[in-house]
Amino acid sequence: MQEVTIHEVAEAELIEAATFYEARSPGLGEVFLNAVEGALRQIVAHPKAGAVVKPGIRRRLVERFPYSMLYAIEPGRIRVLAVSHNSRRPGHWRDRM
Repeated sequence: MQEVTIHEVAEAELIEAATFYEARSPGLGEVFLNAVEGALRQIVAHPKAGAVVKPGIRRRLVERFPYSMLYAIEPGRIRVLAVSHNSRRPGHWRDRM
């Protein structure tokens, strides 16, 4: 199994989104986090299945939510660069590479 690392800004995005959903409906934040974990399990199981966004960067959609995980496959690890709302400006994460 490959190591998975999450960029600190991606982690902050994840917490912000979960907090937003929890505020809208108690328990929805946890549902969101579970959906992100499911997407991450799929990334680990099939890292090359994500859509290529640009060379070396792939995207996996989060089920049931308008979010994507952007990640890089590196030697010995998968590096999550962003947990991003799908309507957010494309490429906002590029400085994290």
